Amino acid sequence: MKLLVIGAGNMGLTYAKAIANSNIMGEKVMIMDMDEAKMQKLAEEGVFDTYTDLSQCVSAADAIMVAVKPQHKDGLFEQIKPMVKAEQLIISVMAGVTIESIQNALGLNKVVRAMPNLPSQVNKGMTTFYAPENIAAAEVELVDQMLGSTGKSLRISKEDDINTSTAVSGSGPAYIFYFIQAMLDGAKHYGYDDETAKTLVTQTFAGALEQYSQGELTPTEWMNMVASKGGTTREALNTFDAEKVNEGIVKGMIACYDRAIELSKM
Repeated sequence: MKLLVIGAGNMGLTYAKAIANSNIMGEKVMIMDMDEAKMQKLAEEGVFDTYTDLSQCVSAADAIMVAVKPQHKDGLFEQIKPMVKAEQLIISVMAGVTIESIQNALGLNKVVRAMPNLPSQVNKGMTTFYAPENIAAAEVELVDQMLGSTGKSLRISKEDDINTSTAVSGSGPAYIFYFIQAMLDGAKHYGYDDETAKTLVTQTFAGALEQYSQGELTPTEWMNMVASKGGTTREALNTFDAEKVNEGIVKGMIACYDRAIELSKM
């Protein structure tokens, strides 16, 4: 089965490489981008069939992953509409672009929408996807394997959950980086240099995450194991509560979802 990835930016290239390395498709992955220098470099690596001309690759694909920036979708769809075929499967990783809008633009019915996140670049990604009922079970399984090649994939039950998962996992790494930055700033407040601060904070995050993922306790239960009454950790947590840090994070996630809805209507 032939896969064409349109767009060799960060996410498109991430998926193309992961899928190629996993040999899920059984054939070379095709990748297309207007950047001739990038395509030449990828061609020299010998991993992909590379293209800079849509007319040379669109009709040859069984599945097409669209990984361009949303603002470029209209021009792209106008170009490929005469080339696509009814049996082709479209997989979109474009933020805020609905399945219906893609179906209308291309005149196709088989469209899957996915929401990846940044750690996909290091094979620790979390990708959610919505596949409507008209997508065959074998195709859903293939999509699951393709998207899961960069970490984990999860099929969700309705398209709006693409927006809710954006608020949780899609944008989630940025929330974690926000907290990491705050802890780095706190470490520097005490005079630690950048390298030492990074070591302290990185290992603390990695250890806490591993302990939580392997155990059965809730985060609150783990916090209570660390924070004794009247102790140093409890004082920090009490301060976080007083500053409404938890509430602020939840409000931020709600704002993220609301913005995702706005973008999907543009």
